[in-house]
Amino acid sequence: MAALLVLTGCLAQAAVQSPTPAEQRPEVRIGVLAFTRSEPPQDWSPVARYLNHALPRYHFVLLPLDHEGLTRAVRAGTLQFVLTNPGQYVELESSYGVTRLLTLDTSRGSASPSPRTGTIGSAVVVRREARGLQRLEDLRHLTVAIVGTEAFSGYQILAGALQPLDITLSEEDTLLSTGLPMERVAEAVLSGRADAGVLRTCLLESHPEWQSRLRVVAPQTLPGSHCATSTPLYPDWPIATLRSTPQPLARAVTASLLGMEAPRDGLSFTVPSDYQSVHELFRTLHIGPYARLPEPTLLSLARRYWPWLAALLALVCGWILYTVHVEHLIHLRTAALRHALDARKALEERVRQSQEQADHLARLSMLGELSGTLAHELNQPLAAIANYARSLILRVDHHRLDDSAVREAADAMAEQAERAGDIIARIRHFARKRPGSSTLASPSQIARDSIALFCGMLPHPPAIHIEDHFPPDLRVEVDALHIQQVLINLLKNAYDVTHLLPAAHQTLTLRLWADARHAHFEVIDDGEPLDADTRAHLFEPFFTTKPEGLGLGLSICRGIAEAHGGRLDATPADPLPGSRGMRFTLSLPLPSLPDTPDTPPSPAPDSRHA
Repeated sequence: MAALLVLTGCLAQAAVQSPTPAEQRPEVRIGVLAFTRSEPPQDWSPVARYLNHALPRYHFVLLPLDHEGLTRAVRAGTLQFVLTNPGQYVELESSYGVTRLLTLDTSRGSASPSPRTGTIGSAVVVRREARGLQRLEDLRHLTVAIVGTEAFSGYQILAGALQPLDITLSEEDTLLSTGLPMERVAEAVLSGRADAGVLRTCLLESHPEWQSRLRVVAPQTLPGSHCATSTPLYPDWPIATLRSTPQPLARAVTASLLGMEAPRDGLSFTVPSDYQSVHELFRTLHIGPYARLPEPTLLSLARRYWPWLAALLALVCGWILYTVHVEHLIHLRTAALRHALDARKALEERVRQSQEQADHLARLSMLGELSGTLAHELNQPLAAIANYARSLILRVDHHRLDDSAVREAADAMAEQAERAGDIIARIRHFARKRPGSSTLASPSQIARDSIALFCGMLPHPPAIHIEDHFPPDLRVEVDALHIQQVLINLLKNAYDVTHLLPAAHQTLTLRLWADARHAHFEVIDDGEPLDADTRAHLFEPFFTTKPEGLGLGLSICRGIAEAHGGRLDATPADPLPGSRGMRFTLSLPLPSLPDTPDTPPSPAPDSRHA
């Protein structure tokens, strides 16, 4: 970009055919910051000389102005360009919209060393014999020589560095303003009129005669330079244009100044730096454009905004009164709601007890219907025990009893007695009335126990085809006894529908499978399917298709399923027209999400029979 601008300036210069007399050229004024009107802080004449040579169509004039004079000239619009320190540039940028074109570059070819391209800082210097001054904190209550409070590198940078240390330099007590040139600050320190002085970074190194008598406080050595600074670094002086300056003139000046070389022309410029750090410094010090932003106090805010505060106070008082009123209403309605909730809980408790009673009666009713078969089931182990006992008696009568025969008969009798005891224990456990309790249980084991209990109640149990697709470690949180009650009820209903049919249609199927969220128990029969109207009323209380039925079994079973967070549904075993059988599906939620398919698995080839 810089090369392109230089090339543009060169082309513009080449386009000039012959110089124009000074009195016929338009005058271009460049305001330069100076402590006095006749004394700028440094020699800027190479800028005007170079521009008059590079742009002969114009006559460039340098106007040294102090801080206030430069501000007034910018406000009046009598200047086209401004050369000032970063502090005043930030003020002019915020107040009058001046725009930086380039930044002074003191690093290329300068006789004095420079910290970095386009950066300046402050160096606090003291006499070498002042051993007690090593840190910036040691400046508290000492006399410090400065150029002036409007000097950026001669005061403002140091003031910003001292603020975090809670040190404030006062013009009345601790500051000694010397004015420009900055060499006067060093002279004040050497003469003893000041304990310390503030110089621009690298100014001490450019005067070898001072280095033997002065040193820098809290020095920070900069990379690539032997200059020492006591403060952070900021961008160097910018050259800026006013809003009223013609854009072609601003572009031509920018392109021309980029062609300056310090060894040849005395000064050089580089692309404009970022001056946000200067804004932050002024905001911290409350100076420049931020001087009118003092810390607000409660008293000043109250005086300025008292009508709004009065209205706010009235609103707050009204809000407090309204809140008290609402709180009172909430208290009354909460008490009424709490009373209603207590009554509802009592009613729900009575309903729960009634439901438990109904469940218990349903199990007893089921056992009553199957009581005729229990004697037959128990007769088998009792008859076996009697047979083994008679065989022992016969062996004794014929003197053929030995130890092995006694042990064999005793083992068989004990096995049959345990079988009879298991049958009675299962029936007693199933019939016992107790409050429901949920535990983690294996759904496969619940299904096997239900089949064993159901088959144990029948003299001629049907063939039950089991398709178990549950993972071995699958668990459900249920009341196992209630789920057994549902499965036994479904198996009994399927048996009632099919036990009078031909043998080919008497087989029942219990299919077990799980998806990502539920464990499913499907009881499938091969009987006559129910029509849609019957299925719609199937789970209603007191609705039954059996002449001797009460119509409570399926209603109670669905209530048990819903109490577990599940569902009980009835659908045709096969949706095709003319197919046989019904499918009752009990779905129970899983406590976790095992890796299971989301669709019912196809029948497994190794399905078992019970």
